[in-house]
Amino acid sequence: MRRPTGRLLAIWAVTSAVVTLLGPLAGLLWAAVAPKVTYVVVQGEALLAQPEDQGPITIDARFALIAAVAGIACGAVAYLAGGRDNDSALLLGLAVGGAAAAVLAWKTGNLVGLGHFEDVVRHGRDGTTVTGVADLRAKGLLTSWALPAVAAYGLLELVVRRLPAGDLGDAGAGEADEVGGGELDLESAPAGRDVDGRER
Repeated sequence: MRRPTGRLLAIWAVTSAVVTLLGPLAGLLWAAVAPKVTYVVVQGEALLAQPEDQGPITIDARFALIAAVAGIACGAVAYLAGGRDNDSALLLGLAVGGAAAAVLAWKTGNLVGLGHFEDVVRHGRDGTTVTGVADLRAKGLLTSWALPAVAAYGLLELVVRRLPAGDLGDAGAGEADEVGGGELDLESAPAGRDVDGRER
């Protein structure tokens, strides 16, 4: 039986909201684990103190890792918590919520220490050094939450076979059961007769 459209919209909205709210928490974690990159002030601009420094790349990589892990977790929880016939609403919620959560994670993490950084760059003398803030250079990584979430949900859908409500997976009378690699009809015969209906 198809679920009412209103119920599917509610599932989509709740899923999107819950996933989105996780974004700022992920952003704070990203800011905490991002490597410290040193910049030098030159004519009111912040330039890498060591141009060969791989810090900015590492910052992007850690954002992608945090977002991907969060996305996989969201996809798994949505699959386990959701019921049958809710797939379309849950997948849409994971996609929309994951995209919003990634943006919020980026913006939240970038705000940590941003005021001090901009103040030093704006008023610092040439040669002044300042520690940078977490920032995302590869904006394509903003898909690192939504895509793994949807992929995890889809993979679980392929691997785990969810049964219809009330179905415990037991074969009923006349259904084929595998015994020793072959199929046998285990239908119970009436008293006094064999399966073919002949008297014993």
